Amino acid sequence: MTRQADVLVVGGGPAGIAAGIAARQAGLCVSVADHCLPPIDKPCGEGLLPRGVAALRSLGVELSPAIAFPFRGIRFVDDESSATAAIPDGCGFGVRRTVLHQILIERALATGVVFHWGAQVSPQGKDGITLGGEPFRCKWVVGADGQNSGIRNWAGLAPLFSGRARFGFRRHFRVAPWSDCVEVHWGDRTQIVVTPTCSSEICVVVFTENPQLRLESALPLFPALAAKLEGAPLTTPERGDTTALRRLPAVVRGRVALIGDASGSVDAITGYGLSLAFQQAPHLADALVREDLRYYQTVHRQLAAVPGKMSRLLVAMHKNARIRRRTLRLFARKPDLFSQLLAVHTGESTPASLGAGQVLGLGWQILRA
Repeated sequence: MTRQADVLVVGGGPAGIAAGIAARQAGLCVSVADHCLPPIDKPCGEGLLPRGVAALRSLGVELSPAIAFPFRGIRFVDDESSATAAIPDGCGFGVRRTVLHQILIERALATGVVFHWGAQVSPQGKDGITLGGEPFRCKWVVGADGQNSGIRNWAGLAPLFSGRARFGFRRHFRVAPWSDCVEVHWGDRTQIVVTPTCSSEICVVVFTENPQLRLESALPLFPALAAKLEGAPLTTPERGDTTALRRLPAVVRGRVALIGDASGSVDAITGYGLSLAFQQAPHLADALVREDLRYYQTVHRQLAAVPGKMSRLLVAMHKNARIRRRTLRLFARKPDLFSQLLAVHTGESTPASLGAGQVLGLGWQILRA
């Protein structure tokens, strides 16, 4: 007997489960398949921006201080300057990836999503799909299987790469957060991002172009941060992955749509990651109900526009020490300007709200800083 569903989501990580929940809430019959078994972990900064938190809420997932850590600002630090900006009208949350994954699974099961864990999905020819070696019939296929997506390749949706891939290595420390901000510590072509995930633990990620540079070796480059972590027990082994700005000319083709990293990505230092995927999910569900994937293509491009620009800005700061130092000095002197940019970054304001004159003025001020 051939198994079937309206929608088969390939990939059981947070992006895929969010897509499944949104499609079920829209009235579709949904199956989610993954060759792994839960909980599925992945190296990431574990911070969710306010728009991502709101998107989760629309899926019936409510984050709270009982399971996550609310952060209310972003702090940029280097060896000369420090600048802090509050998140306008709300907060983000730091939450362990495995905790978030389990919460999403529970919500998906409550909505009626059917999971197939440990099951391999194999495309057969142009239109066929097998699940665990058996035929599976579905109207739509959603690829949520990450940056090396097999579904993307099967559908002929090849990625365009912009910029050089970097490396991220993550560990957790058992220590009480010393701030209600996500901290980005800037060094020479290296950054360390600190995200509180609960009242007694923080997530620490080093981003670098050097695949050999691990967190243990990177921390001495940031003595103030290293002093705060001295003696703090490590609670997880180190995990690593690549990160880059990846764009696709299209994220839909035929009956296939992509979501999350399978549909393109921004550099992880932006913090958009899962927040962007959770925003994509309801729009994908709308497109499936409308039977018009072109709608999702349009919205997907709109959602990715600001994250792409922010990714380029932050990577430029990574590559050019002169730009980074001048930008941070300027933000330290003019915190209102930093707050304006953070409002754009978090989606509470639009780039147009700065105005062309302010953008040109910012560039001039950086040059003079």
